[in-house]
Amino acid sequence: MTPAAMSVGSSPVRTYRAFRANEGLGQKFRGLVRAAAIAALAPSRSPTRTTGWVRFPYYHHVFDDERTGFARQLKYFKNIGEIIGIDDAVAMIDGETPIDGRYFCLTFDDGFKNWIENALPILVEHQAVAAFFVAAGYIGTDPECDRERLLGFYDDRSRLMAFLNWEDCRQMAAAGMTIGSHSVDHVYLSKMGADAARQEMQRSKQMIEAELRQPCDHFCCPFGIPGVDFMPDTHPDMAKALGYRSFLTTRRGPNRAGGSAFAICRDHMLANAPIREVRYFLGDPIWG
Repeated sequence: MTPAAMSVGSSPVRTYRAFRANEGLGQKFRGLVRAAAIAALAPSRSPTRTTGWVRFPYYHHVFDDERTGFARQLKYFKNIGEIIGIDDAVAMIDGETPIDGRYFCLTFDDGFKNWIENALPILVEHQAVAAFFVAAGYIGTDPECDRERLLGFYDDRSRLMAFLNWEDCRQMAAAGMTIGSHSVDHVYLSKMGADAARQEMQRSKQMIEAELRQPCDHFCCPFGIPGVDFMPDTHPDMAKALGYRSFLTTRRGPNRAGGSAFAICRDHMLANAPIREVRYFLGDPIWG
């Protein structure tokens, strides 16, 4: 067992502060430099410069100490655009309906318990929807009984996370949220053979559909960097052949009409990030 794993408490992480507690000095320094750079550059960028796009902000967690920040970001999105569901977003990208303004489709990756505890109530309060992509093999795990497996979710084994169960997923779907696939075991598709990658996509879809008794139409690639974590000329077509309607990546940027729903760009967000940081990552330069 690594020193980081030995220092992990018996209870799952509930705050972002605890989530970052085992970061090294180098990581913390890089975070401070990054924050300072964004603060300096943010005034030169604005997401309201253009229209005719769908942006996909994506999160992994809304911890107990991130609730206020997440609500603040939802208000910001609604002030400058419209929050829509993923089915509508895909229809726009496919050209079935026009992209006549600024649209946000909120997404979440992995399957953490804090989604239903913190994110869902805030979304419902603000009359917003989101798509939640679950690593199906982790749904229903127990932090005590499955501790070793859960510690392995992160490579450094320094965090114990609690995951949703299937009843949580059903409740979220009943509240108007979309449950999509994030594979079974949260894998690097690029490191797998074609048959194994296909099984990850197919089995997760089957598991979700069996538990929720509704179609699972959308696939979000774990890690999601084109050419690194998945092969753009292979895995999106594989997902399409299995019956998915979209393939989401972690490449940043806007999605416009005429693009591909099997190469959706998304923008990573932290729920407590200040609005200037959100503006920076969503924005186009004001000049140039």
